[in-house]
Amino acid sequence: MKQIELELDGLNCAGCAGKIEKLSNELDGVETASLDFVSKKLKINVKEDEKAPIITEEIKRIVNKLEPHVKVIDKTEIDHHGHDHDHHHDHGDVGKKEIIKLIIGGLLFILPYLLKLEGTPRLMVYALSYVIVGYEVILIAVKNIMAGIPFDENFLMTIATIGAFIIGEYPEGVAVMLFYQVGEMFQGMAVNHSRKSISSLLDIRPDSANLEKDGETIVVNPNEVNIGDTVIVRPGEKVPLDGIIIEGESSLDTSNITGESVPRNVGVNDNVLSGTVNNHGLLKIRVTKKFGESTVSKILDLVENASSKKAPTEKFITKFARYYTPVVVFAALAIVIVPTVFMGGDLRQWAYTACVFLVISCPCALVISIPLGFFGGIGGSSKAGILIKGGNYLEALNDVDTIVFDKTGTITKGTFKVTEIISYGGYSKDEILELAAYGESHSNHPIGKSILDAYNKEINKEYIKSYKEIPGKGIEVFIDGEEVILGNKKIFDEKNIKVEKADSIGTVVYIGKNNKHIGTIIVSDELKDSVVEDIKKLKALGIKRTIMLSGDNESTAKKVGELVGLDKIYGNLLPQDKVSKFEDIVKDSNGRVAFVGDGVNDAPVLARADVGIAMGGLGSDAAIEASDIVIMTDEVGKIATGIKIARNTKKIVTQNIVLALGLKIIVLILGVIGMATMWEAVFADVGVSIIAILNSIRALKIEE
Repeated sequence: MKQIELELDGLNCAGCAGKIEKLSNELDGVETASLDFVSKKLKINVKEDEKAPIITEEIKRIVNKLEPHVKVIDKTEIDHHGHDHDHHHDHGDVGKKEIIKLIIGGLLFILPYLLKLEGTPRLMVYALSYVIVGYEVILIAVKNIMAGIPFDENFLMTIATIGAFIIGEYPEGVAVMLFYQVGEMFQGMAVNHSRKSISSLLDIRPDSANLEKDGETIVVNPNEVNIGDTVIVRPGEKVPLDGIIIEGESSLDTSNITGESVPRNVGVNDNVLSGTVNNHGLLKIRVTKKFGESTVSKILDLVENASSKKAPTEKFITKFARYYTPVVVFAALAIVIVPTVFMGGDLRQWAYTACVFLVISCPCALVISIPLGFFGGIGGSSKAGILIKGGNYLEALNDVDTIVFDKTGTITKGTFKVTEIISYGGYSKDEILELAAYGESHSNHPIGKSILDAYNKEINKEYIKSYKEIPGKGIEVFIDGEEVILGNKKIFDEKNIKVEKADSIGTVVYIGKNNKHIGTIIVSDELKDSVVEDIKKLKALGIKRTIMLSGDNESTAKKVGELVGLDKIYGNLLPQDKVSKFEDIVKDSNGRVAFVGDGVNDAPVLARADVGIAMGGLGSDAAIEASDIVIMTDEVGKIATGIKIARNTKKIVTQNIVLALGLKIIVLILGVIGMATMWEAVFADVGVSIIAILNSIRALKIEE
C-alpha cells in the first residue's frame, strides 16, 4: 500500500476541506484519505501503487472544482528524498489585488449615497460594485452547482444577495457581499495566525547536518546521514539526529523535546536526542538512528498524524454541518412560500427574511474553530513534552477517573542496584553474587543487569549450559554441571524448595543450588523524584482511583504503593495477569481508565486501556507504539499537565460551539420576527467565525 501526501496551499475553507476529504475517500482505489485542515496536508492510502498517479490527478480535479485558487503540491516525492524547504504563499495572507478589489467595490458602494443617484444609474452602480466584489463567490457557486454539491457558503451568499437585488434591496445585497468578503479576508488571516502559532510550537526539525567525511565537514540534508556517521554540532545549532557524543562537552536546551526549561549537561558517551539545541561547546556525535527513525521525526509524525484521529466533538460538528446548511436553505424557502401563499403575507418582506436566513446558515465558525482548538491543544501538549496521538485521546482525558500505573520505570526510576546479599549454608556473599551473575549472564532484564554490574568481572560462558528463562518467575540454568535456580518465590514453590523469606521494599532474588536455598540478593529501585506530589496533584484534579499493577512480589509492591499514596496495589502479576486484572478494573469504573507504563510487557495493557500513556524517555518502542499518549520526560507529573490542557481545550471548544450556535439561533429568531437585518446576519456568520478562531489560539496555552 502506498501513501500519497498532497499539500493544499491556500486552503482556508474548513467546509471545503471536509468535502475534499469526503470525495477523496469515495474515489476508486482509495483505502483511506485524511485531510488535516491545520497543516493543509491530504494523506491518501492507495490500495494499488500503480493507481497513485491517477488518483492524484482525480484529487487535483476535485480541489479545482471546489477551491480553484488552491494550489495542489505533491509532497510524496519531496518527503521521500528530504523535507521541503520552500515556503509557499498562503491564501490567508492579505494580497494587494484583494485589497484593491474591496476598495473599488467599497467606493462604488457609497457612490449612490454621495451623488444621490436614483433609478437605472443607481442600479447600474450597485450592480457593478456587486460584480467586482462578488464575482469569485458567484463563479465558485455556479461550479459547485454543476458539480452537484451546491450547499456551501458561496451558494448561500450568491442566492441571498441576488435575492436582495430581486426585491430591490440593492444596497444590502452589495453590503452583504462586501462585508462577507472583508470578513473572509480577516477570517483567512485569523486561520493563518492560528496555523503559524501551532507551527511555531513544532519548529524542531533540523534543516541540515554538518557531516564529517574524509577529514572535511560538509553540510548535508539530515536524510543523507547514515548510522555510524559522525556529525558536528556547533553552539546554537540543533542536534540533527539521535546519537552518542564521542567528543566535547556542552549543555543542551531540551525544551523543544521534553518541555523542560533547565539545560541538560552532556559529555562523552552521553546519548543525545535530535531536535535539542546545543547551548555552548563543539560536539562530535556518532549517529545511532537514521533521520526517519530519530526522535524529532517520530514527534513530528505523531503530531502531524494526530488530526486523522478526530475527537467525537469534531465528528459531530462535521456531521451536523452537513445537514444544518440544507435544512436552513429549505427553511428559508418555506419562509417565503408558507406566509405568502397560505397566509397572504407580503412577498417582499418574507423574501428579505429568507435572505437573512441564508446569510446566517453557513456553519464556518464551528467547522473551522473546533479542529483548530483541538490541534492547538495537541500542539501545546507537545511543547510541554506530552505527545498526544489524536483529538479523540485529548478529549478522552477529560473523562478519565481511574489511572492504573506499572511500577518499574513508571513509579520508580527503573535504575536497579544490588543493596544487600544474604548467604546460607556456609556460602560466602561473593560466591552467592558470582552464581547469580553467571545465572543472569544471558538476561536482558534490568535486575539481571544490576547483578552483573555488581559482580563486575568477566563471565566464562563455557560454564553455562541449558539456560532457561521462565517469564514472571525466574531462571533455571546449569553452571559448571550443577543446577542453579534464580528468581522469585513462585519458582521455588513449584520445586518444593523451602526459602528463607526476605522482607524488603526492593526486588528479592532467591538463589538455589542442588534443590536448596543458598542465598538471597536484594535489588532496590528508587522512587521517581516528586512522584508522591505528582499523585497528590492527580487526586486534586478529581482522579478518583490510583492503582498499581506490578510483577514484583505482593509485599514489595504494597510498600512502594503505600509510600507513594496509591489507593490499590496488585503484585505477583504476569503480563497476561495484568491484562486480566485491568479488565476487572475497567468493569468497576464509571469513567474512562488510563494505564501508564513503559516496558514491552506493558504494551498489551496500553493497547487495551481507554487512554494508554507511555513513559517515552526511557520507555520501549513497543510501549510507545501501543500507547495513545507519550510522556517524553518520564515524569508522572506530566499526566496532570496533560489533563489540564485537555480540560482547557474542551472549555474553549465548548465556548466556540455555544458562541456560534447561540448567536446564530438568536439572529435566526430575530430574523423571523423582522428584527434582524442582513447586517446582523453577516456578523453572526463571519464575525463570530473570526472571534471563535482567535479564541481557539488560547488552546496553545500550557498550564503547569
